[in-house]
Amino acid sequence: MIERALHLARLALPDTPPNPAVGCVLVGTDGGVIGEGRTQAVGGPHAEIMALRDAQARGHSTAGATAYVTLEPCAHHGRTGPCCEALAAAGIARVVASLEDPNPQVAGQGFARLRAAGIEVTVGPGAAEAREITIGFLSRMARGLPWVRMKAAASLDGRTALPDGTSQWITGEAARADGHAWRARAGALLTGVGTVLEDDPRLDVRHPGATRQPPLVVVDSRLQTPPGARIFEAQRPVWIYAAADDAARAAPLQARGATVSVLPNARGKVDLAALMADLARREVNELHVEAGHKLNGSLLREGLVDELLLYLAPKLLGEGMGVAERPFAGAALAGLDAAPAFEFHGVERIGPDLRLVARIPGRDAF
Repeated sequence: MIERALHLARLALPDTPPNPAVGCVLVGTDGGVIGEGRTQAVGGPHAEIMALRDAQARGHSTAGATAYVTLEPCAHHGRTGPCCEALAAAGIARVVASLEDPNPQVAGQGFARLRAAGIEVTVGPGAAEAREITIGFLSRMARGLPWVRMKAAASLDGRTALPDGTSQWITGEAARADGHAWRARAGALLTGVGTVLEDDPRLDVRHPGATRQPPLVVVDSRLQTPPGARIFEAQRPVWIYAAADDAARAAPLQARGATVSVLPNARGKVDLAALMADLARREVNELHVEAGHKLNGSLLREGLVDELLLYLAPKLLGEGMGVAERPFAGAALAGLDAAPAFEFHGVERIGPDLRLVARIPGRDAF
């Protein structure tokens, strides 16, 4: 039953940010499923409420039932009411939950109130998978930072384009669709002004059934983003971070609906660490990076990347013209021990291509 709840949580991933994606399954006293639900878009009902409504619609009594849920039922009045109270009022006898909610407004209080109502509580089944589903929310609650995932696609010899810049398409259709699914679950997408100027991409979610477009973040130190860029075509917030206040350049971007923030560092560039903290304040859980080699390299050098999402095509593109055809730029290393160390977290075939997920060791220990 907890596996079914986890499946429902995964289905909710594209819709719920900034709330965590949660699934809930209700099992009656005879052992059969009487209701199920998943968290709705922000402001909508949580998974437990949807499951209770589903049981009612099916004509089932919830008295004495067991609720299997992937995250601790909330205990506070936020955009919705406390789910722990709703479960108690419905006569639920037992709650099996994968994780405690690290939100300071919950943090065990939901479990405590359930137990105080005489409900048996078990915590832990499905915890590893539930952590993967809610990793961005856990990161923001524990570290005050989004979970930063950097995506790139390359050939087997590490090239992202031909010397003339041709890059469409290195990977196949299945890998591109998979990449859009990762975009869809993000709290925001991030790119650099170089990508905007060179490629004029839309950088939106083109995924079947997509109901939400994540905000787009542009790192643009000198406010060079063209007001006519295609990034403004999608119906979503655009947040531009600059290094200097330039009202004349900011005005046409603001007229297109962009929010311009000035966060300089000592070198006259955007302070990337401050940017990450600001995105957390904007309730961004997962930040999906699709940028050029320079910004990718800067984020890696500053230790701001938690996870790499790499698609490798079974192709050899040959000798390029320099770092521009590589996914990451960086200074020459004095030795191998100075190389940023990742560990493989997942390897999977996606159509003819390979998807690698690699993480900084211990970065997810929160």
